[in-house]
Amino acid sequence: MVIKKKFGPYVRELRMKHGFGQRELAEKIGVAPSYLNDIEKEKRTAPKQNVIKKLSIILKTNINYLNDLAGISKGNVAPDIGEFIEKNPNIVSLVRSIKENNLNAEQIKSIENSLNKKNSKALIIAAGLGSRLKKHTENLPKCMLDFGGKTLLQRQLNSYKKCGIKDISLIRGYKKEKINYKGIKYYENKDYKYNNILNSIFYAEEAINGNIIISYSDILFDSSVVQRTLESDHDISVTVDIDWRGYYVGRKDHPISEAENVIFNSNNEVQKIGKINTGSEEVHGEFIGMIKLSNRGTEIFKEHFHRLKKIYWNKPFQRASTFQKAYLTDFIQELVDIGTKVHCVIIESGWKEIDTVEDYKKALIGFNKKFIKS
Repeated sequence: MVIKKKFGPYVRELRMKHGFGQRELAEKIGVAPSYLNDIEKEKRTAPKQNVIKKLSIILKTNINYLNDLAGISKGNVAPDIGEFIEKNPNIVSLVRSIKENNLNAEQIKSIENSLNKKNSKALIIAAGLGSRLKKHTENLPKCMLDFGGKTLLQRQLNSYKKCGIKDISLIRGYKKEKINYKGIKYYENKDYKYNNILNSIFYAEEAINGNIIISYSDILFDSSVVQRTLESDHDISVTVDIDWRGYYVGRKDHPISEAENVIFNSNNEVQKIGKINTGSEEVHGEFIGMIKLSNRGTEIFKEHFHRLKKIYWNKPFQRASTFQKAYLTDFIQELVDIGTKVHCVIIESGWKEIDTVEDYKKALIGFNKKFIKS
């Protein structure tokens, strides 16, 4: 990864984006305003690790990225890595083993990907009303619907845990008190009646870092879908079902015109995504409501969200009437339009959306099928 930003100017950029004065931020991180001014103007190298940690929290940015910039600032390794090596001297022998065995970039990347998979986490968006399910969601969020003695959410959690993902966060909103599983970190979307999926995600912004899968709460999926998604080493990846058309046969309450479709190129990179006019263009698949971000991908994701929020708040955005009402697919399309590469993880079935009463009844009838044996 090529890092083009510099520590001081990046801190200044974030400070201004969040509306902090220099003196105000200096007080929050426990340094003199003149010291912070020197850092921003690159008259000093990056501060100590404890200050970097405070900056990452207050400025809502990824601490690993800040540490990398700090290391460049000091002409050294990232300070968190230096500290880790000091506490774990065996790391030196591991690095020497990599050197002595002449591991190439591809082999090192393979090791990195393996470790990333083990340390991946998940964020589930479960704030919505689920109004299309009518009486079934009068007193329950739709992720709490029962499927053979387990809720939809429990089956999602099981699929994630089968793939080694234990760090799971969830965004609650409608009937939030009904969702209360142990071992999950909860975030609250108090404005769930007035916003949509994209803005809902950012109520859990502090959880969006490292390697993370973000998924809708109204989908049943097999653990193989999670595993396939985890295997992507791209910064931003969306999971796309290319065997999708059959699911809409006889589906009356959620017609094919409402599918979040995807058109991708020969490199499996998204060209168009969202409610595409299926009659006028060749559609390759359907976005299932699952996206994976790498550590760098989370930075891209957050940076563009805040930039676009400033521009489009209370204004039309892509296919949404306002930025507040934007879907995740609106945001992905905007990223594609500005040149960001978004990779498609291709699957063939293995999931179902539970959006309407019709969907729920059909899913219950076909409950013993492979896709929900989790």
